[in-house]
Amino acid sequence: MTSIKELLGLSDEGYRDFKRAAAAVVLSNLALLLPFVVIIQAIITLLEPLLGGGTLDAARMWRLFGLGLAAALLYFFAYRSEYRKTYTVAYSESEKIRIEVAEHIRRLPLSFFNNKDLSELTTNMMTDCTNIEHVMSHVTPVLYGGVITDVLLCAALALYDWRMALALLAPLPVAFALVLGSRKLQTALGERHVTAKLAVSEQVQEYLEGIKVVKAFGLSGEKSAALEGALRTMMKEAFKGELISGIFITLAQMFLQAGLGLVVLTGVFLLSGGGLGVIPFLMFILISVKIYSPLIVILTLLPEFFYFLVSTKRMQRLRREPVMDGDEIELSRYDVELINVSFAYNKEDVIKKVSLSIPQGKLTAFVGPSGSGKTTLSRLIARFWDVREGEIRIGGVNIRTVDPEVLMRSISFVFQDVVLFNDTVMNNIRIGRRGARDEDVYAAARSARCDEFIRRMPRGYDTVIGENGATLSGGERQRVSIARAFLKNAPLVLLDEPTSSLDPENDALIQEAVSELVKNRTVIVIAHSPRGAFGADKIVRLDKGRLVEEVSAPA
Repeated sequence: MTSIKELLGLSDEGYRDFKRAAAAVVLSNLALLLPFVVIIQAIITLLEPLLGGGTLDAARMWRLFGLGLAAALLYFFAYRSEYRKTYTVAYSESEKIRIEVAEHIRRLPLSFFNNKDLSELTTNMMTDCTNIEHVMSHVTPVLYGGVITDVLLCAALALYDWRMALALLAPLPVAFALVLGSRKLQTALGERHVTAKLAVSEQVQEYLEGIKVVKAFGLSGEKSAALEGALRTMMKEAFKGELISGIFITLAQMFLQAGLGLVVLTGVFLLSGGGLGVIPFLMFILISVKIYSPLIVILTLLPEFFYFLVSTKRMQRLRREPVMDGDEIELSRYDVELINVSFAYNKEDVIKKVSLSIPQGKLTAFVGPSGSGKTTLSRLIARFWDVREGEIRIGGVNIRTVDPEVLMRSISFVFQDVVLFNDTVMNNIRIGRRGARDEDVYAAARSARCDEFIRRMPRGYDTVIGENGATLSGGERQRVSIARAFLKNAPLVLLDEPTSSLDPENDALIQEAVSELVKNRTVIVIAHSPRGAFGADKIVRLDKGRLVEEVSAPA
């Protein structure tokens, strides 16, 4: 059976905190009973003169009043401890889980992302983590604490009078059987609701990302209909889930509440036969009400717990995805060798038995039409994926044995599709080397031919450039990307068509920047034709994933 630690993905510290939280709930529940016990004693003190004659014991009433104040104060401190151990710890552990998941995703191969939608991963990191956070803070400690508290109370009542305790507990098996017996149905409905929410996330993301196309081609009606349909489906699934769980919870509560009537009937029977006194009878009725309240809460929380198990299972699947690993091997040379390399997306080969050598300190160009495998080959060299067959060696070392984190310290990658963040220009360039001095960032920007346009911006290097560099032109974004590569100063540089689709002015500036970037480095540039090869020392021609020609420039 899966433990709660594995189910929620808790760290050792988080699991210890969870047990402390459950214990704090028990203590809080027991502390809450103390004022109730004092009230019962006060009622008994008030009834004794009426039932047995005599006068009211005023001194005892004052003592009970003092005990009541002390009990209320004790409950205050117990509840404060419960709050700290449940909510504060839950939010702290949720932060750790999110960071851990983000780190895990970062170490996954790109092949994983080919089969995953961005909205699904966003749901994993945000919604699923929030659900687990809610379970940790509002559900599981209350469930565990409530069960333990009621077991202790029922055991104590059984010692006092087992017949009344039996009457009190008789409806419990039926009530819990109704809720637990419907678990499979509720889980299935929960999974359908989560699937519907994912569909809504995908539709919302697609609608927002394609809003320009939607407006330009008048597709708003069609796209709105798809989004509206997804929202309606989610609404229907939510109604179904709430209705079914509501029916079972209501039936369970009805059986549970019937237990109070059973306690009264049993008590009257025992009272009429002389087997139970009036005051114990009243005490049992009052305590029954108090015991049933947390039981009703538990019955209400169980379906919620079943629903959140869907999120925890999804999170478990994500965290079980195998990451790319390797040893801390530092490379000393940067010549690249491919030996019978084959690679497939899903089952379709896109690289087929490619063998070639890329000399250190030289510029090698991969040329060929779209779909020939140029970009795929360059990303295999960076170990974004692992090859299906063959080997890739850098400096004589098989890169499958090298930790990807270590390998990427030696590689700069200038992507064709530049990714910038909604941050300052300074911080976007500093991604190339975290902790770099401002002077180093300025030097990298000058080398990449972007210092001039940056200083013309409203706040210079402190200007926020919007999501994915929305305020920059395509050429400016590409030059910021090259500035990152300059700042990283890696010995192996991979350039993925850096001048594609640029105007002549930007093309000339980027040509200058790239010509400076490739000096004294091992460089691989991807181009559609030799024209974009920046005067390569070696040209490798690819077609349909095969090596068709190698041409070396004359010495």
